[in-house]
Amino acid sequence: MPPVHGEAEFGYIAHSGNTESKALNTRLAGEYTIGRHRSSAEWRYFHLYKDGEEDSRTFTYAAQTDFKLGPKAYLYGNFQGVDSKYSAYFKDYTVSSGLGYQITNTETFLLEFEVGPGFRYQKPNTEEIDDDDLVFPEDVKEGIVRTHITSAWQVVDNLRLAADVTAVSGRSNMRIDSSISINNEITERIALKIAHSQAYHDRVPEGLYNSDSLFSVNVLFDF
Repeated sequence: MPPVHGEAEFGYIAHSGNTESKALNTRLAGEYTIGRHRSSAEWRYFHLYKDGEEDSRTFTYAAQTDFKLGPKAYLYGNFQGVDSKYSAYFKDYTVSSGLGYQITNTETFLLEFEVGPGFRYQKPNTEEIDDDDLVFPEDVKEGIVRTHITSAWQVVDNLRLAADVTAVSGRSNMRIDSSISINNEITERIALKIAHSQAYHDRVPEGLYNSDSLFSVNVLFDF
């Protein structure tokens, strides 16, 4: 595998009838590996128009760097951020560092586990808070513990399953993000990706659900 690897992902959904909606989601990701060092970055964009008006716009970004200590163990540093104009938080940032361990890493199956302390900053969108927003109207600045599990299974040459779970736990609340995806290669560089993601909050305003989920079908370009 070359030291530099990148992906670009695009999806579009249009709905008409009783309601009119259009949604665009984009993802760019890259990874660079040299010697014991591995660095990766990811940027996501989600834009939703509903009945002719902008209803949601969210930027999500992440960066991580790893340094291998041995055949399986490594140190990591991680940053994750969300900027959103219409959702519960204007800003939601997490930084963390700790120890990672590759339980297995073969051509057909990958399983990694990470755990470490960190810090979380959340600024609520008090101007946009509605009854159905998963937020309490207070700034959050606190220490956290982050755990992360990632796995990937190359079922056959052109079919790949992947799953990730990240838990961020602090004094004010705990959030668990999970995702599962299926990549079906159309050509060597183009694939169809079907994904389902879910965000779970253990503390929500009374009467609201603890989780939100998203289903998407995208075209993935590998370079």
